[in-house]
Amino acid sequence: MSKSVAITQSNYIPWRGYFDLLRSVDHVVLLECVQYTRRDWRNRNRIKTANGPLWLTIPVEVKGRYGQAIDETLIANAEWVEGHIRSIQLAYQRAAYFDAVSPWLFSLLRSAADDPLLTKVNEHLIRGLCRSLDIATPIARCTDILERDASRAMNATDRLLKICLETGATQYVSGPAARSYLDVSIFERNGIEVCWMDYSGYPEYPQLWGAFEPSLSIVDLLLNTGPNARSFLERNPQ
Repeated sequence: MSKSVAITQSNYIPWRGYFDLLRSVDHVVLLECVQYTRRDWRNRNRIKTANGPLWLTIPVEVKGRYGQAIDETLIANAEWVEGHIRSIQLAYQRAAYFDAVSPWLFSLLRSAADDPLLTKVNEHLIRGLCRSLDIATPIARCTDILERDASRAMNATDRLLKICLETGATQYVSGPAARSYLDVSIFERNGIEVCWMDYSGYPEYPQLWGAFEPSLSIVDLLLNTGPNARSFLERNPQ
């Protein structure tokens, strides 16, 4: 029996391509025991405002913690959530589905913000957003599958391969950025096909504030399209 697996780091309120990846596989593993990367998608994402895209950033503790893993990264200020909610409200109060989506979205954000660990906040939000998009793919953490210290000692390819073997994967679906380091031949020798996720061809959808911006947080799609959001995860044939 075939089984496709995606292994990905958690992002804060990710864009639609992230959720397209999650729905396209049989199993998802959040790779949180690897090094936290600064100025990346782990703790921030963009929404669209009348003045253009705006970064929403969760403040995290990084001083003197440069080698910390994602699942060791602490949030520096618990009050971040209300500022993000205010920014979303100001940007999207005219959106077609603001009244329908904002109550549960803001509730989800506030419930996630109770946790001091960035990884737990992201996972809580990803799971809640998956429910809103009718994505039922099982999600596990890498530490549910591999012993943490041993995993951190592995190189990137060996770690990913081990997770695939432990989950019974016959197909590993990876983002295209991994082409620069992934040794595909090792997977093939272990009977695992490597497939590359294609993030091109997503259709435009109704947006506020001028020209279409394609790579915004999923909250932009949800607030502008409501119950139709899932249909915009479908890519146009190339």
